[in-house]
Amino acid sequence: MEFRHLGRSGLMVSEISYGNWITHGSQVEEDAAVACVRAALDAGITTFDTADVYAATRAEDVLGRALEHERREGLEIFTKVYWPTGPGRNDRGLSRKHIMESINGSLRRLRTDYVDLYQAHRYDYSTPLEETMEAFADVVHSGKAHYIGVSEWKASQIREAHALARELRIPLVSSQPQYSMLWRVIESEVVPTSEELGIGQIVWSPMAQGVLSGKYLPGQPPPAGSRATDEKSGAGFIAKWLTDDVLTRVQRLRPLADQAGLSMAQLAIAWVLQNPNVSSAIVGATRPEQVQDNVKAAGVKLDAGLLKAIDEIVEPVTERDPARTESPAARP
Repeated sequence: MEFRHLGRSGLMVSEISYGNWITHGSQVEEDAAVACVRAALDAGITTFDTADVYAATRAEDVLGRALEHERREGLEIFTKVYWPTGPGRNDRGLSRKHIMESINGSLRRLRTDYVDLYQAHRYDYSTPLEETMEAFADVVHSGKAHYIGVSEWKASQIREAHALARELRIPLVSSQPQYSMLWRVIESEVVPTSEELGIGQIVWSPMAQGVLSGKYLPGQPPPAGSRATDEKSGAGFIAKWLTDDVLTRVQRLRPLADQAGLSMAQLAIAWVLQNPNVSSAIVGATRPEQVQDNVKAAGVKLDAGLLKAIDEIVEPVTERDPARTESPAARP
């Protein structure tokens, strides 16, 4: 495993981090989830990402139990706050009330006294940014989180939050956006702003919900048991890429992966790690062997010719519009 600084902070994170968005507490049983966490640890992954909303808080519980007997100082545990975790009007968003209640709930479920990174899961248009940042400052100053991050925020929002964070003397060090060969909306605005401010990207869905693994074939139904067949969690997110045009182009990447001595999944993960502003790529898994395959992307260097060939294949189906980075106009 290779390690990188999270932005310009002193925190080191594993290039491949393990996330349990769709899997833990939902798509797989707990014993399988624990086996995947064990495989991640055995492969040298030290960075684990979750959120209070995943599987209606069950994902944090599962991860907390899986990591409970590990040396806490050897791990980087990340979680998030924003999406609904209960039926009440204040069980959501980035109000002071919800942040303070949510951090306590997350710590209880994760079985830890602190998280290394606490992230705003979306931008909350219903709460003054000053209120949100002041609440985050109290979380940090009380020792419940070491660093603060954001997820799917626009460049202008990141800049404004960073200025407030400096005034409040708290380290806003990360952004967690979707990023892959097919989804490059952060490249024109979020990445340059983040580079200027010393913020690193922790990217999710580097395999475009699994499409870039090559297992989805044009003109054929999705494989049984795949994310595309899971109507409860994964199918809605992957649907936009299940077109014959996209899937045909993805299959054209296979010879490039072979040329590089990589699996299709490894190529996709290695590709996002070529961006120097990316600190870590989040992978998920339903089986330990998927983790074992994915971690082999750490430390891989792709040459300029290969990167150019990838661009030529996927460019017609690549999304680059920075406006696609968005948060709900009203709290969900």
